[in-house]
Amino acid sequence: MLSLPNLLTLSRIAIIPLLVALFYWNNPLSGWVALALFALGGATDFLDGYVARSRKQLSKLGRMLDPIADKLLVSSVILMLVAFGRAPVLASLIILCRELLVSGLREYLAEINVGVPVTLLAKWKTTIQMIALGFLMVGEAGPTFFHPLLTTTFIGEALLWFAAVVTLITGFDYLLVGLRHVGPDEPKG
Repeated sequence: MLSLPNLLTLSRIAIIPLLVALFYWNNPLSGWVALALFALGGATDFLDGYVARSRKQLSKLGRMLDPIADKLLVSSVILMLVAFGRAPVLASLIILCRELLVSGLREYLAEINVGVPVTLLAKWKTTIQMIALGFLMVGEAGPTFFHPLLTTTFIGEALLWFAAVVTLITGFDYLLVGLRHVGPDEPKG
């Protein structure tokens, strides 16, 4: 339980209350601190797997906790951004619904011993989504890029919408994979 990879994963969950608290600290610095914590969480996501593989410390607990920690971190940030009016509701809803869909499909498919590998497009979706969330956390405290309309908030919203569109595509792909493994219902009685 207390291996370094598992501690890294658990640290991703432990920073969530701090991130949430920073949304209530109405100060331009709070967005930058939240971004730093979020980036630290993203780094632990890479490091926990790397350390587990390199030290041969792969565990069932780690395989279970890693995707949970990821979803808790991202979902918490998305919900707080929406609650504070700093993220588009529909794009956020699309992303959260897709996460629930994929989690449910993975759970069902695991019961019938079918693995669903993460696609390259899904990895790109995650990267774009994380960058968007970073921009949105900084919000109006961030710089303007090249043109007065290219604010940190505008870029974050545009990237989140782009991530939402890619989310629809990858979610549909996962759904098709899942539907291929749904067999006929078992007869009752």
